[in-house]
Amino acid sequence: MNEQTIEKMRTMKLFGMLRAFQTNLETDTAVRYTPDELVGLMVSSEWDDRYNRKLDRSVLRARFRYKASIEQISFTNERELHKNQLLRLADCDFIKKKENLLITGSTGIGKSFIASALGHQACSLGYKVQYEHCTKLFSRLKMGKADGTYLKEIAKIEKQDLLILDDFGMQPLDAQNRAILMDIIEDRHGKHSTLFTAQVPVNKWYEVIGEQTIADAILDRIIHDAHRLELKGESLRKKRPNLTAGITE
Repeated sequence: MNEQTIEKMRTMKLFGMLRAFQTNLETDTAVRYTPDELVGLMVSSEWDDRYNRKLDRSVLRARFRYKASIEQISFTNERELHKNQLLRLADCDFIKKKENLLITGSTGIGKSFIASALGHQACSLGYKVQYEHCTKLFSRLKMGKADGTYLKEIAKIEKQDLLILDDFGMQPLDAQNRAILMDIIEDRHGKHSTLFTAQVPVNKWYEVIGEQTIADAILDRIIHDAHRLELKGESLRKKRPNLTAGITE
């Protein structure tokens, strides 16, 4: 009978319940559980298994730059990164409120790592997240306009609860990139959150975007009520060369 039960669980893809049931048989602890306790254990195991598989799929789809967590982030006085502020952001209430987050600072200071950690945290809370390097994203969307996939890509981006745009402002935007950024921001404004990381201070973003009228329209939607993390200090790569690239940036 147990073999039949195991096979039925496997066929129904109840893998968490299956593992709990097999473990219970192998450790010979069945007598320690009442029927309702055993059912509760198996249901909890199935719940945890489905949650973990869903989280793995979400993280894989997000394509984060780093495998990062909030616990790995270093809080030092030199960076002016305040633990309480970051922990408040880590509850992802800003995503629930559809607010943006801007992380600025010099290269190697940890912007991308923090963004990836917040992205992982958002995934763990059930939010849909997509990470994009700005230069690569603009190039891909330019190609999309040529091959007819642009609208599909933009629609996918629009649906994300959190969009991470890493390394914004590495070079001034041309007319096509301005139009692409406007499409992205216009579609997401008031609906979902966008996280930017940039070496360029926010007050220089007008120059990066160009075309004053378009820059005004874009930045009004990005900056209004946005949270900011302005990191200071030298590159962590220089100060701690033995650390992995993932932990330093």
